[in-house]
Amino acid sequence: MKVPLSWLKEFADVPGTPAEVAARLGSCGFEVASVDGEVIDVEVTANRPDALSVYGLAREAATAFDVALKPAPGDGKPVAPAGPSPVPVSIGDAGCGRYVLAGADVRVGPSPPWLSARLTAVGVRPVNNVVDITNYVMIEMGHPMHAFDVEKLGGPEIRVRRARAGEKLTTLDGQARALDDTMLVIADREGAVALAGVMGGRDSEVSAGTKRIALESAWFQPATVRTTSKRLGLKTEASSRFERGADLTAPVRAMQRALALLKDTGAGQATGTVADVYPRAAVARRVTLRRARLARLLGDTVPDKDVVRLLSKLGFKLSDSPEGWQVEVPAFRVDVSREADLIEEVGRHWGFDRIPPSFPAVRVPAPPPSPGIVRDRRIRRLLVGAGLQEAVTFTFIAAEAAEPFVPAGQSALPIANPLSEKFAVLRPSLLPGLLDSLAYSRRRESETVKLFELGAAFLGSGERARVGWVLTGSRGHHWSERPVEVDLFDATGVAELVADAFGLSVRANATDALPWFIRGRSAELLAGAPTPAAVGWVGQFRAGLVEALGLPGSDAVFGGEFDLGAAALAAPPGHTAITPLPRHPSVVRDVSIVVDERLPAAEVRGTIRANAPETLVSVREFDRYRGQGVP
Repeated sequence: MKVPLSWLKEFADVPGTPAEVAARLGSCGFEVASVDGEVIDVEVTANRPDALSVYGLAREAATAFDVALKPAPGDGKPVAPAGPSPVPVSIGDAGCGRYVLAGADVRVGPSPPWLSARLTAVGVRPVNNVVDITNYVMIEMGHPMHAFDVEKLGGPEIRVRRARAGEKLTTLDGQARALDDTMLVIADREGAVALAGVMGGRDSEVSAGTKRIALESAWFQPATVRTTSKRLGLKTEASSRFERGADLTAPVRAMQRALALLKDTGAGQATGTVADVYPRAAVARRVTLRRARLARLLGDTVPDKDVVRLLSKLGFKLSDSPEGWQVEVPAFRVDVSREADLIEEVGRHWGFDRIPPSFPAVRVPAPPPSPGIVRDRRIRRLLVGAGLQEAVTFTFIAAEAAEPFVPAGQSALPIANPLSEKFAVLRPSLLPGLLDSLAYSRRRESETVKLFELGAAFLGSGERARVGWVLTGSRGHHWSERPVEVDLFDATGVAELVADAFGLSVRANATDALPWFIRGRSAELLAGAPTPAAVGWVGQFRAGLVEALGLPGSDAVFGGEFDLGAAALAAPPGHTAITPLPRHPSVVRDVSIVVDERLPAAEVRGTIRANAPETLVSVREFDRYRGQGVP
């Protein structure tokens, strides 16, 4: 929201330069994007539609500097009296809570230089004096308005209703738009002439030949305007205000201000009366503010007179109560609905910098961390200690990146409103993101890349907590030794480390059911007893996948994935037992066995464990010989 300081000073005579005023607004919770000359550009959060106006920011500045705030535009003597509508109005949908209409005879032409200059300063392009006045009122008061050429309205008549299926409307930007029954429109007797709260129609726009206008100042439900804007992909200054929540009491004031500007600038003269179709009057919100609660949340005691002063200047009405105050919330503060909201208002204008820093008293012990947090922390320590680096990749990925990792018979889960095609589906595996990160590092001359990630994967069966890893390059060597490249056994070793965190031992079972790995160089990981369950997989990635990442197909890339949920179910119950140190030294046996070279090492270990006494601590392979003397 851009606001020239000279415009703001018409309502609050604040001292200081634009930079000083901007700094004071910043201390009250408004982010200031820039100060260009006398124009202050304020970033307004979605919950503060009242600040999307010069008068709204003037109210904040007047409170911050403790100066008087002048009455809002349109609060003075009415230009036109209330009365019957110059054009019949009917509201046929609850999406419109109030509709104010007035007629005026106009002389369309250029706007006065001062008005055009102010609109240009805030980034609004001047069109003609009538349209410019409606935009001026929107910027000044925060309430959007629209003008119809009465001669172009069928009837003439105004009907607020839902669009009909298949109905079309060409909007002011020249785009023909197909409407549906979720959208609220302003219609005449023949069809839609405007999108309620979003944009007017071209067929009824004010042009150089317009002699008589119907001025609209209405209130529309935020959700209704948001739906229309979203479905049509049409974001306007009006929609950005209505969809955040407009002031239900503002339409009449905005109308009187617009009629006064028409008269003062010589653009036209009001004719007849101002009609106010108001089906259900707004009920004032009341919130209790307690002194004790205020002091507890802020961490400081604010004097009563300052509480009353600050909230009164912000537009709230206070009355005393035994514990504090009963506060009536103004209609323009749609974001205030509870006591904490009022305390925030006091705090930001009292000054958070005035609150003494202190630690809250610890009255109860901290709850124990979630078992998942403890598990993930342990896995991170193990894998970082093994020489891997943690990566964090996107949960949303491109459909073509996900497709190779979707199990047979399933499909990737699409995002209903993706930011782009790169984020079209939920990842079915952690491996696509890790491979992309590996390729990114390899293209920047990192010869050895070892990455892991803890995160969630998503399939039709639900969300699964997993850890994935990818390896390529050298295993790590000393200068005195020849370098050795990582292989499938390194990828399996990572799985064994993760399994150890669960108190499990895993067995690699060869499988060709994993299409992202090379056939014959992939295995399913089984763990648990008496019936082993699949807890993950390891393998060497297909050359096609590696080449798709922009790397040579000859690069050997290995990886694996471990399902943490499945591992937790397969893990033995209870805690790790603490045993005393042995009284006797250990004994190491070096056993040589002649076996078929296709026999998995896990089966050899399993045979040994099945026939060994309880005193056996561990079994590991340390050498392999193939050649002369061995069949």
